[in-house]
Amino acid sequence: MDLFDYMRTNTMERESPLASRLRPSTLDQVVGQKHIIGKDKLLYRAIAADKLGSVIFYGPPGTGKTTLARVIANTTKADFRQINATVAGKKDMEEVVKGAKDALGMYGRKTILFVDEIHRFNKSQQDYLLPFVEDGTLILIGATTENPYFEVNGALLSRSRIFELKALEKEDIKELLHRAVYDTEKGMGSYNAEIDDDAADFLADVANGDARAALNAVELGILTTERGPDGKIRIDLATAQECIQKRAVRYDKDGDNHYDTISAFIKSMRGSDPDAAVYYLARMLYAGEDIKFIARRIMIHAAEDVGMADPQALVVAAGAAQAVERVGMPEAQIILAQAAIYVATAPKSNSVVRAIGEAMEAVRSQRTAPVPVHLQDKHYKGAEKLGHGAGYQYPHDYPNHYVRQQYLPDGMEGTEFYHMSHQGYEKKIQDFMTFLKK
Repeated sequence: MDLFDYMRTNTMERESPLASRLRPSTLDQVVGQKHIIGKDKLLYRAIAADKLGSVIFYGPPGTGKTTLARVIANTTKADFRQINATVAGKKDMEEVVKGAKDALGMYGRKTILFVDEIHRFNKSQQDYLLPFVEDGTLILIGATTENPYFEVNGALLSRSRIFELKALEKEDIKELLHRAVYDTEKGMGSYNAEIDDDAADFLADVANGDARAALNAVELGILTTERGPDGKIRIDLATAQECIQKRAVRYDKDGDNHYDTISAFIKSMRGSDPDAAVYYLARMLYAGEDIKFIARRIMIHAAEDVGMADPQALVVAAGAAQAVERVGMPEAQIILAQAAIYVATAPKSNSVVRAIGEAMEAVRSQRTAPVPVHLQDKHYKGAEKLGHGAGYQYPHDYPNHYVRQQYLPDGMEGTEFYHMSHQGYEKKIQDFMTFLKK
């Protein structure tokens, strides 16, 4: 390294964004992701022992994929090389491979290649790396925000272990915010700044698991806020809102606002008001409510309040729940809105709720009667000799694939649990059942 390289490195370290400067250098400094880097976990042990194999880190932005790669760089005795798939070409990879071969052949030293945004590599670029990963010339660390099972070649996946990073918890981000404000070595402690609790809560909440977004906001706040009479820079709620360009909505995920808003959302769908349903959905999304929680409520409502009046409602709700997990925000809001509008405008019936409720009560309160003999299974050993299944009439052998026979236990004949409404598709079911029983 010459003088110019040294000066450039120092300047970059000093002038780099706060989120970059705060990156930990050891495993014990990493915040969050304890499900994969807790001290009893495989990844922690592999990094600490410098025995890491090829891995792919998969997770949302700002969850620490690059951070973990940097920690590995500081821990390993292997050569560490980094490229970004958005700008790297084949020549860059050829240089890395040549250097890796030289290091392995001349010094017996392995090379770790960190490929950021590996999903940006096309198939041929990924294929180029494959033989060198396979023969141990390279240990690959890939980082991606996209599902690797869709975006990374199967051959590379089979030679790598996938670790999924989760969105950081609110308390994790608050810890990073306080480290950013008060740490004098890597953070902005020398600015003599303070952050109010409600401001830290707000930033940690709206960051939605993305530590980088919260840190960028607090850095901007400290750099642009004038000092008070006491010489301190105070990051209050108003400053936090301005720096992240988002208004704080009164919405406590563990308090009354949470329950009141989700209640209003459900009752608006039940009341067939799509406008109100979308409004309360927007309030929850804006406040950072868990999209999986919202999707679950839509699924429950589709079964509970729409039911057989439109069986497709549950299919739409379940599809939306799966889609939002794959897509994530912000696009997930469109999927949730579609599902909420569909359910809100669907015909309503709670006959399914009543049916299972009455059936559960009958099971709870009445003697458990034996299954009628003709409905019993005759296929297991000795069952047919005992008369099990004798007299069963196979419906497909009869007109309209229906034959009248007893299905409920003795003593319960004629009991009705499913009371059909005249709503939507349920009216068709009612007409069909009436036709069969003529």
